[in-house]
Amino acid sequence: MKVIILAGGGGSRLFPLSRQSYPKQFLKLEDDSSLLSHTVLRFMSFVSAEDIIIITNQKYLYHVQNELSECKAEAVHILLEPVSRNTAPAIALGAAFCRTKLNCDENEVLLVAAADHVIRPINKFQSCVRNAENMAMAGKLVTFGIPAERPETGYGYIETVKAFNNILEVVSFKEKPDFATAQKYMSSGNYFWNSGMFAFSLPTIYHEMMSYQPQIAQQMEKGYDDMLYDFASLPDISIDYAVFEQSKNVCMIQLSCYWNDIGSWDAMYDILPKDDNGNAVKGDVLALDCKDSLIMGRDRLIVGIGFDDLLLVETDDVIVVAKKGESQKVKNVVDKLKGMHRKEADEHTTIFHAWGTSSIIGQGPGYRMKKVRIMPGKSLSLQMHYHRTEHWVILCGTAEVVRGEEHMFIHEEESVFIPQTVKHRLSNPGKIPLELIEIQNGTYISEEDIVRFADR
Repeated sequence: MKVIILAGGGGSRLFPLSRQSYPKQFLKLEDDSSLLSHTVLRFMSFVSAEDIIIITNQKYLYHVQNELSECKAEAVHILLEPVSRNTAPAIALGAAFCRTKLNCDENEVLLVAAADHVIRPINKFQSCVRNAENMAMAGKLVTFGIPAERPETGYGYIETVKAFNNILEVVSFKEKPDFATAQKYMSSGNYFWNSGMFAFSLPTIYHEMMSYQPQIAQQMEKGYDDMLYDFASLPDISIDYAVFEQSKNVCMIQLSCYWNDIGSWDAMYDILPKDDNGNAVKGDVLALDCKDSLIMGRDRLIVGIGFDDLLLVETDDVIVVAKKGESQKVKNVVDKLKGMHRKEADEHTTIFHAWGTSSIIGQGPGYRMKKVRIMPGKSLSLQMHYHRTEHWVILCGTAEVVRGEEHMFIHEEESVFIPQTVKHRLSNPGKIPLELIEIQNGTYISEEDIVRFADR
């Protein structure tokens, strides 16, 4: 079995933590590992890293590589979509990769999952996956359904009829309903939340694509390289619309374990541990007489006094406050910010690079401060600035610095000054990440003020 993890989405429902430049799958929510890392490790409990394919886009390549390095899964394959074309072309691209690059035989089963779901415990999940694998080997398209716990309007639904054992035949797929319709679905007992996970064999998905999406199937037949070259010509369509909602060959496995797609801050509140007053707290928080609230902070102290059923999330540059039950409207806020051309709608203060990360920690007229993290063996380009100076203060690790004709090593609690128009390079020759504060000063501070001479 091969596992395809879809990690190209740039969702905004967890704004301000999740943004276009730093989407949900890379967030560290419950612990020090990202949702993507948890997803990879979940599947590595029953397949090897070489059997996992992550499909993402070019702008998230360094994010993905960083997470794979963190969870010791560098052998996972990374496929980069040239353009975004929704889940049906992405899955077809993954199938073509399995057939023509991994030389999978015609009985290979593909399991498709999102990169940003919380699923536990692993042993129950594994049992559901094995049932799905057996059905996929029998030629079925398999989807995973979640027993509806409440009349949820943020999920699509799967209508089913009883077939045999724990297998249900799918009658139809339903779009996200209004509250009254969701109540009817829940009370009927034969509707399940659509998890967005699927399983099928290589010949089955090709046959179904040929039946309902011949353009995609014809590209699959050409092989991975040709499909990648012509990827932009494929329709922008989800696998649900493209195949599963049309096929008469779909069955459903009931996912008999905890599942949460963390599609809102209300859902985030559900997964986090609570104190005696029902508060889910993360960061430096002091809550007095507060109940049943989510309070998430980062670097500064947050004090809450006397509120109930509130969602409060703080980042370096944005604070969001909402009533519980209203967090689905966060997406509307992001849309308004985009209409106002506010950078906060898309940009995050942390940026991933080939060499590590940089985070803006302060800025104003004539200055900007960054916290820079360079991975072992990595190096920035040899570069120069016309309009700014830079001052590097080492926090952790050893820095190898080229400054003009000078070559030096700078250690913890030491610093180095880089004047304007002087060529310089910063590298990490050590075995641990190099962390430093970069202070930029000048009349024009912009990423456009970089002249690169050589890049490793």
